[in-house]
Amino acid sequence: MVWEAYRRVKANDGAWGVDGQSLQEFEQELKNNLYKLWNRMSSGTYFPPPVRAVEIPKKSGKGVRILGVPTVST
Repeated sequence: MVWEAYRRVKANDGAWGVDGQSLQEFEQELKNNLYKLWNRMSSGTYFPPPVRAVEIPKKSGKGVRILGVPTVST
């Protein structure tokens, strides 16, 4: 599931989160980073960090909506 989630983020050109880590930086040690993430999630020690808020204009042109962009890992 972790690998599939990574593939979906990669295919969607995922943006950096509040930590500023890009996918290119994450991929430098991809196997190790995915393993650490999986290990934390499976052991119950993973707690997601805050998300970066991005304002997206509404289609109607009236106002914006907030999109939360999570970090790549950590």
